Amino acid sequence: MDKAETDAIRQILAGNRDAYRVLMDRHFRSVFRIAFRVTGNEADAEEAAQEAFLRAYNKLSTFRQESSFSTWITRIAMNTSINLVERRNRDLSHTAVRIAEDPSSGNGTMQIADSSAGPERVLLNSETSGLIQTAMTALTPMERTAFTLRHMEDLPIADIASALNIPANSAKQAVFRAVSKLRKVLYLVEGGAH
Repeated sequence: MDKAETDAIRQILAGNRDAYRVLMDRHFRSVFRIAFRVTGNEADAEEAAQEAFLRAYNKLSTFRQESSFSTWITRIAMNTSINLVERRNRDLSHTAVRIAEDPSSGNGTMQIADSSAGPERVLLNSETSGLIQTAMTALTPMERTAFTLRHMEDLPIADIASALNIPANSAKQAVFRAVSKLRKVLYLVEGGAH
């Protein structure tokens, strides 16, 4: 953990609430991105990210600075996001929009294209992204989180296991199940022809 974060944590614990802005500024985008990938919904991701930072602030005195703050806040954000998804799934009256099947539908999803990509590459990326987002809805929150951390955030299995608070073997299995399900769904979506 770098000096600025260590200093911010020390100041927060000494009563300077404003110092928490340093940690939020540094980590909010990545926490939101992970929450969005788990929840599949911008509003839910915003709620989960804010709740994660509130929980982290309230529990900061229990943070052992053996690991980085980013690992700790990521774990809190994943748990918060998974809990939110499970709560929403139990609430039959909740009609949250899930990951868009059509990224151009304008319902809060966004596509960021490589600025050097030509129109064909942008279209192909858009179609591929839409297929992947559709397939991601077939995953459980744990599988989606493990897959996201491994294949979208490039975290090693040990970090995923630590963040999810599960054994490394369970993290590997969650990633494997996610990949298997995604292959199956993408195969069916593509018409079953490779």
